[in-house]
Amino acid sequence: MKLYIIRHGETSWNKAKKLQGRKDIMLDADGIRLAELTGEGMKNIDFDLVISSPLMRARQTAELVLAGREIPMITDKRIIEMSFGKWEGESVRESKVLPEEFVDKFYHDPYNCPKAPGGESFRDVLDRTADFYQSLIKNEAYQDANILISTHGAASRCLLANFYEDKTDIWRGRVPKNCSVCIGEVTDGVGVLLEKDKIYYEE
Repeated sequence: MKLYIIRHGETSWNKAKKLQGRKDIMLDADGIRLAELTGEGMKNIDFDLVISSPLMRARQTAELVLAGREIPMITDKRIIEMSFGKWEGESVRESKVLPEEFVDKFYHDPYNCPKAPGGESFRDVLDRTADFYQSLIKNEAYQDANILISTHGAASRCLLANFYEDKTDIWRGRVPKNCSVCIGEVTDGVGVLLEKDKIYYEE
């Protein structure tokens, strides 16, 4: 089984550094362009299945990457973006609502970052993405499949934690770029990360 974990294309809220969370924001023009370029770069990969977050920006990205191909797509709520509760829509650059501790730990110590009111913690997202990963790799029908997983920044990094022993270093050096792809291979239940944050477009 090979997993291609992609973060969705750019949105206007990404540009404004707003916490998107569960808000269903569509790709902007740049996000569409990045997804199309990524699709061109991945055109020779024979995908068997797409699993997407239910949110529009992730589904749009998957559809654009695989445009012109008849690949079955299913959605799974376990790879939806982290919920920021009452803080969704707040800008990490300009907000007068977000506590300084939250912004600092979000980037530098996410494992211990306090959750937003009515939202999730990174540990919550680690738990549900681990459940998704385990159910996926135990599915006999997928053992030889190439699967595109279209998800989000925080959710993708929590999903990626399944390829590491240390689950606390969530960002692994950086927040992933829009349309960056992490490629992992799973054999007999053991996952190996082959490539991290591959991009198929010129910056």
